[in-house]
Amino acid sequence: MRRNLKKIGRIAVKTLAALAVLSAVALGVRHMSFLDRMLIYFPERELTAAPSDIGLAYEDVSLTAADGTKLHGWHVPGESRTTLLWLHGNAGNIGHRVYNIAMLVRNTGLGVFIIDYRGYGRSEGAPFEKGLYMDAEAAFEHLTTDLGLDPEEDIVIFGRSLGASVAAEMATRRRVRSVVLESGFTSVREMSGSRRTRLVSFLLLPMLDARYDSLSKIGSALSPVMVIHGDRDDIVPFEMGERLYEAAPEPKRFYRVRGASHNDTHMVGGDAYFEALREWVVDSE
Repeated sequence: MRRNLKKIGRIAVKTLAALAVLSAVALGVRHMSFLDRMLIYFPERELTAAPSDIGLAYEDVSLTAADGTKLHGWHVPGESRTTLLWLHGNAGNIGHRVYNIAMLVRNTGLGVFIIDYRGYGRSEGAPFEKGLYMDAEAAFEHLTTDLGLDPEEDIVIFGRSLGASVAAEMATRRRVRSVVLESGFTSVREMSGSRRTRLVSFLLLPMLDARYDSLSKIGSALSPVMVIHGDRDDIVPFEMGERLYEAAPEPKRFYRVRGASHNDTHMVGGDAYFEALREWVVDSE
């Protein structure tokens, strides 16, 4: 009798342990997007600057993504009709890009259309991978439908850091004048294993919903691709930029910004950086 009770007790303990594991897995699946938001996305709501603060004319733009999410962006016209559809990185909001926008417009003559992803700045909702792709599509539709731009003549998809992954996805969907990937990573999975940066731990990796697998996508780009990367990038290893370039189809160009880290390519690169970007856009016809 006592032996049977011990056996039943062991079975009960094992059953409870198995149920606990299953519950943890179920809870993890339910909160994959929550983990993504903790580990990948770092939005800020308050816009602390606007283009008008530094003398740039601009238009406030309201958009609606395919799932009904309301988005906010800015259109800053340039001397040229050609416009950068700028997809920013994972932190802050468009207000933190004001000075960078000014440098681009004034040094290249290109226009800039920048949006905040869902959950960033004045855009509604919360970020997730497919949602960001919908946001980019909404921005693209605004440029073509509302502004009447010709994609193959007038639109350059420009993505930085996380935005480069969104740009890589868009590159497989839309034919445009060109695509620029700056400080981009190959995938979330490879970023998590980088010695230089630990975006996520290996224990949490399987529970993440986001993949942002740019390396597997860029080979299917429908347009010319330029890859820009700082050779002292302290977040995304320089070799990831090289691999994205190698995977991209011709015509393509790799531009190394010597001495630049992750967020200062435009400042460290200076006039040569802007001239390389301008030349690429002009030549990629």
